[in-house]
Amino acid sequence: MLQTLTFPLIGGLLGLGYYKLIGCSSGSCPITSSPYASILYGIFLGILLAA
Repeated sequence: MLQTLTFPLIGGLLGLGYYKLIGCSSGSCPITSSPYASILYGIFLGILLAA
């Protein structure tokens, strides 16, 4: 149960960190152009890893 909650949380934080540190200056990158997209992508990867 704890793994199911922590992996998506960590994934979301890593997605936000990826957006802040690397990001996309031109705005044409589909995942890193928006912090919401980066966070959702990280959460999705966390869910996949927790399963």
